[in-house]
Amino acid sequence: MLDLSTQEAEQLAIDFLLQDLNIPEDDHGYFAVLTTYETGSEWYVVEIGIEGLPDKWAVQVYDTRECDPCYAFVSPMPASEDADLNEFPASIAEIVATERTGGRI
Repeated sequence: MLDLSTQEAEQLAIDFLLQDLNIPEDDHGYFAVLTTYETGSEWYVVEIGIEGLPDKWAVQVYDTRECDPCYAFVSPMPASEDADLNEFPASIAEIVATERTGGRI
């Protein structure tokens, strides 16, 4: 049994990801938790995405309230595809385009 609620894990994950990606505060509202699930008795996996995009980040949140800095990015989009990013703020478009090419911010 985890000593961490699902809601706590979700908030920790989204705060961690937004800080790690250096997302400006004005753009935080674009990110949302997609799913959360327990993987055993020691951590949650929290999937975070941006409404309107198929991409997502998977962040592990341990019962110690720490997030694993080696989170995963998953996208069905080809690395060269960025036309769907035109409607988003530059900070978000740049991060997603970089992640899609396998680069790290």
